[in-house]
Amino acid sequence: MLLFLALLGGAGVLFIFYHYGRDLPDYRQLADYEPPTVTRLHAGDGRLLVEYATEKRVYVPVQAIPRRVVNAFLSAEDKNFYSHPGVDFISVARAIVTNIVNLGRDRRPVGASTITQQVAKNFLLTNEVSMTRKVKEAILAFRIERAFDKDRILDLYLNEIYLGFGSYGVAAAALNYFNKSLDELSVAEAAYIAALPKAPNNYHPIRRPEAALARRNWVIGRMLDDGRISFAEAEEAWAQPLRVYRVDPTEIVRADYFVEEVRRELAQIYGETSLYEGGLSVRTTLDPRLQRIAERVLREGLIAYDRRHGWRGPVAKRDLEAGDWRELLAAVEPPKGIDPWTLAMVLGLDAERAEIGFASGATGHVPMAELTWARPWLEGQKVGAKPKKPEAVLRVGDVVLVEPVAADAAGKADGGGKAYGEGKAYGEGKAYGEGAYALRQIPGINGGLVALDPHTGRVLAMTGGFSYDQSQFNRATQAKRQPGSAFKPFVYLAALDSGFTPATIVLDAPFVIDQGPGQGKWKPANYSRKFYGPAPMRIGLEKSRNLMTVRLAQTIGMEKVVDTARRFGIVDDMPPVLSMALGAGETTLLRLTSAYAMLVNGGRRIDPTLIDRIQDRHGLTIFRHDMRGCEGCQGAAWANQEPPELPDERERIADPASAYQVVSMLQGVIQRGTGRRVRAVGKPLAGKTGTTNDSVDTWFMGFSPDLAVGVFVGFDEPRPLGRRETGSSVSAPVFRDFMAAALDGQPAIPFRIPPGIRLVRINLETGRLARAGDKRVILEAFKPGTVPSGDQAVIDGGYNPMTGTATGGTSGLY
Repeated sequence: MLLFLALLGGAGVLFIFYHYGRDLPDYRQLADYEPPTVTRLHAGDGRLLVEYATEKRVYVPVQAIPRRVVNAFLSAEDKNFYSHPGVDFISVARAIVTNIVNLGRDRRPVGASTITQQVAKNFLLTNEVSMTRKVKEAILAFRIERAFDKDRILDLYLNEIYLGFGSYGVAAAALNYFNKSLDELSVAEAAYIAALPKAPNNYHPIRRPEAALARRNWVIGRMLDDGRISFAEAEEAWAQPLRVYRVDPTEIVRADYFVEEVRRELAQIYGETSLYEGGLSVRTTLDPRLQRIAERVLREGLIAYDRRHGWRGPVAKRDLEAGDWRELLAAVEPPKGIDPWTLAMVLGLDAERAEIGFASGATGHVPMAELTWARPWLEGQKVGAKPKKPEAVLRVGDVVLVEPVAADAAGKADGGGKAYGEGKAYGEGKAYGEGAYALRQIPGINGGLVALDPHTGRVLAMTGGFSYDQSQFNRATQAKRQPGSAFKPFVYLAALDSGFTPATIVLDAPFVIDQGPGQGKWKPANYSRKFYGPAPMRIGLEKSRNLMTVRLAQTIGMEKVVDTARRFGIVDDMPPVLSMALGAGETTLLRLTSAYAMLVNGGRRIDPTLIDRIQDRHGLTIFRHDMRGCEGCQGAAWANQEPPELPDERERIADPASAYQVVSMLQGVIQRGTGRRVRAVGKPLAGKTGTTNDSVDTWFMGFSPDLAVGVFVGFDEPRPLGRRETGSSVSAPVFRDFMAAALDGQPAIPFRIPPGIRLVRINLETGRLARAGDKRVILEAFKPGTVPSGDQAVIDGGYNPMTGTATGGTSGLY
């Protein structure tokens, strides 16, 4: 009978294993399982930018987890872990007896799941409470034990389990509960974390402190019973209060537009799963100091333009008789991206100031000196009369944006020392007193700024708008706009590569082209609407002469201009028509900044990048922007040896002599031309303004020898910026302020002159060799054999003013 019963029982067990084991998940997938971990983006100096994760987990191999922590979990969850085959039959028998004894006592049933069974449930099964799941769990536990060693199973368990407080894995729990790494945990702290797997919310240290303390002490007792700690250690652990500590705030560098651009790139290359679960470590190119400067100067530049074009009205209007003004104000939703400004309500007006109140109940005032900029906005970006009293700007009940200003700020530009306007001193120099605020307004205009290393293409700073919270559209990378005159240097580069010199004389006179039947005539004009006659090519670029540029492009042929634009990555498929020479082809700020960088680096191709290096969760480098090999870079120590020389593998896309000639001409733009505002920086700089028809888009592109910077400003829905608003007045001040701060404290480094260039004294106005008595003399850059020796022919583009047609062919015509 016993034999029969044994055979019957064995057959029953085999049937259960067969029946429930047929459709179980493949446990072998655990061999390659890697728990979802956090992807981190770091700035160039190592500081954290952002973390991406579906589960905030810090993966730590079981070999690196302290034995104290491991022992706490073994005592709490599975003391026979290293001896059972996946199911602890002794614990199962004990649980059965205990549950029978507890029948009718309203006590929770005691479980006997091993760590291996919990791994099977967490990874391969659901949380369904049923006997079927327990059987499947046991079957999988046997199979897992046969397939993996104990440490691998423990590794999976300790890094996967959820422990409350948003903690996945023991390392995250140590940080979130105690602000410690694993090796810093005390016995009491390790015991508390080990007490959480069953039900973290039931042992919440703040909401249920008594239950949490009791559970912790129970784990300490189990550790003592199992011989994992001494009695003295147990007594010390029992005596410790249960205290949790906030995680130290991580210093995070804000660079929202930059970070989002990196995120999109990572998602495109590796996919969303790898981005949010792959545990990538991404070292970006961002320079936090330059990023702070970029965001500040762009905001100030946008505000400065906006203030010049008037006050568009309050955020909202409320009737103070409709209720308590504090409640009325609190009900107004603040606009996004207003930090550090705040909402206030106008409570009263007199001849000298506006009284304002805040939702907190606090009050303040806006002096008249802080309202004088607020001329009424008129259609076409025009403004009305300058206000003389606060009531000309505000009404009682208006909800407006304000910013605190210093009590002694009167007499300074804008009261707060911020030169948003023309830098004039408002008021009579009287101190504002306490509680003074300035009226603010979110700009209707927007823009972007990019700064990069011209030798490597590393993007050091990028901001794509006034506020990322307000608009995630990145105007540095996503906005395709016409560069206008900012494209002209590449027309001149093509001409220099074709044998012309900066002293070549080009005609500045009316230019008309018949575009064909029914198309009318194309009549480009200079911004001033004047004609200046023959002048050196340099003058054409420094003064941004449209007619000279068009004639030059007509002479060399638009095919060469198109090829230059393609090689420099500005426009891929530019139509070979003359209007393109004046910047009618659309491009992005990042592409154009990269093109200018390739001018100052001597005509070497660079690919702009926001990422230096990417490592996977195991520390293996899976991407490097700079793929050059470097023998000798891995030396164990420095012993005064010469640094290794890296090969320059960048493709040559322009003659370095021609590129330097353009750089020299762009220096003249800042010294004498349309970029004179930038001269105040006092360092060797070169650059070019850009303004499109009707002042719809404004640019300033430029560089120092080792830093290329581009600025774009315009409305998101293209429309004119207003009378006399150009790249010189709108974008150039942003470039100037950025360069002044970025280069502050650095030596003045001259532009590097390539071999073969001769610097010759010439007359700036005539392009001829300088003679005694000439007043406007400069050092001009010439290639060998191109120094002018006498009178020069005037380049007129093959244009015949008598017939209105081109005599030198139809290259580049509409």
